[in-house]
Amino acid sequence: MPSPYVRRRRLAVEIRKLRESRGLTTDGLARLVFHSRTKITRLENAQIRPDLVEIMNLLDALDVTGSEYDRICQLAREAGQKGWWDRYGVSMGPRQKLYADLEYSAATVRAYNQTAMPAVLQAPAFISALVDLDKCQGKLDYVPERMAEARMRRQHELLRPDGPSYEIILDECVIQRLAVPPLAMVNQLRHMVDVVSMVDRISVRVLLHNTRIPGGFLAKSSFYLYTFSEPGDSPLAVVDTVTTDLIVTQRNEVAQYTRMYDRVRDAALSRDDSITFLERVANQLTDQTGSET
Repeated sequence: MPSPYVRRRRLAVEIRKLRESRGLTTDGLARLVFHSRTKITRLENAQIRPDLVEIMNLLDALDVTGSEYDRICQLAREAGQKGWWDRYGVSMGPRQKLYADLEYSAATVRAYNQTAMPAVLQAPAFISALVDLDKCQGKLDYVPERMAEARMRRQHELLRPDGPSYEIILDECVIQRLAVPPLAMVNQLRHMVDVVSMVDRISVRVLLHNTRIPGGFLAKSSFYLYTFSEPGDSPLAVVDTVTTDLIVTQRNEVAQYTRMYDRVRDAALSRDDSITFLERVANQLTDQTGSET
């Protein structure tokens, strides 16, 4: 199944192009199809799941026929599909739903993370520790048990035989500064080592805190890069902020993030050296706490 979110983005572009080619404003199109202006705007911004019948009526109103009609209807069908993540609703966390959607049909996922362990590679004990940290920030916008269950489902999907190639550049400060119990961090580090050692297409590379990154400014936030196997599904970036995730689809802007990623990747430890580093830190933390996990 293709990513419904990516299909919604493509459908949004098609609707906007059709409207503009007919010289219509959003108000004009809304009146033509007896919808509110808000609904047309949300369709053109990929903010809602499309209703196939409504899209067909819109195409009829705009005199779209033949292969173009069939192609856009197929986009609408795919954009309206529901994935396993939809069964969780908001209980898994609204931001996690987006990542689950994109990961499901991605060919490659690349990320630079300054502030958190990769969610799709988190161990259950570490997830529990993160929930405790999150409670310090105020009311949760998810159900902890459902969030954890969904996160483990994402990991299962990543590990399926046809899962995406996945590489994350992990800033060392995440390991050294995140205030989770030492044993939870040990558990997490060893879990990542186990997964990476088992699956060649999954890689974690550590960016040491004393490493200089030549060639330009530092990244201002964590971000993810996605590519897809379908020719019409363009690469996109997701930029992590404190309160929301910014979706970047303009080719020149995605290219900027890709260049930033390449610079950070060149400065990070190799895959094998990163495994050695993670194992060493896990052993050091174990020695400090006097416990084994």
